[in-house]
Amino acid sequence: MPDTFPLPVTNLPEADIPIKGLRAYISQADNHQIVFMEFAEEAVVGAHSHESQWGIVLEGQIELTIDGVKRLYSKGDRYFIPKGITHSAKIFAGYTDITFFNQADRYKAKSR
Repeated sequence: MPDTFPLPVTNLPEADIPIKGLRAYISQADNHQIVFMEFAEEAVVGAHSHESQWGIVLEGQIELTIDGVKRLYSKGDRYFIPKGITHSAKIFAGYTDITFFNQADRYKAKSR
């Protein structure tokens, strides 16, 4: 999978997200995070909820089930998950996105 993100992004701290085949980088602010994600392998994320989340698909596809409604998102699509809404995902190999979490502590950086 070719690298989607330029050096300024890949120089950010790597996110500690335990999903096989995922590379993710965190841009941290006082009240939110922006996470740049690349999936080399297919992944499934079980049902969960948290603060609101907005994302844009850069490459590939993701199947999101948001509040019981399943939809396939592809390159150029945007999605929004409101605070507290249960959602799950099937992420296809080659998927890349930028995701905004309205939560400063959604993910931690990997220890160096």
